[in-house]
Amino acid sequence: MGLYQLIYQSQSLVPFEKEEIVTLLAGCRAYNTTHNITGLLLYTPDGRFLQMLEGEESTVRSLYLDKISTDPRQFSCRIYSEGPALKRSFPSWPLGFRNASADVLRTLLSNVPPDRHGLLVPRPHTRPELMKLLQEFLANGEVKASQEDPWTRTSGREPAY
Repeated sequence: MGLYQLIYQSQSLVPFEKEEIVTLLAGCRAYNTTHNITGLLLYTPDGRFLQMLEGEESTVRSLYLDKISTDPRQFSCRIYSEGPALKRSFPSWPLGFRNASADVLRTLLSNVPPDRHGLLVPRPHTRPELMKLLQEFLANGEVKASQEDPWTRTSGREPAY
């Protein structure tokens, strides 16, 4: 088996204080180092987590299914994207951490406008798109929502009905 990435969101039962985040990160980083897992954890003031994990598929899936999704401190665990990867996005981070606003999280998890190929239904970000947005957030502290409106494109094509 090869490198695997998994991105999920969850909601904490009560917002974590700084000391609780520090304790959580220490335990997660120790576990991830031992199990060759890297990744990133975002946390919002309203208690939402967005985490990207990468490592051996069985190890990452076991961590999510056996530990994360059953953690009694949180609920509404939802996988947004998972699958094989060619390389690690965070190779030197046993678990990077950033605080994020609710707006940032909303942008990361929002649907994108319909594709240009005649689809009229919005779709979730693909994993590469989401990874690009995460990298943008890390570099700039913000992400830009997709502004493309399929009804006002300047491609010269009319929208499909």
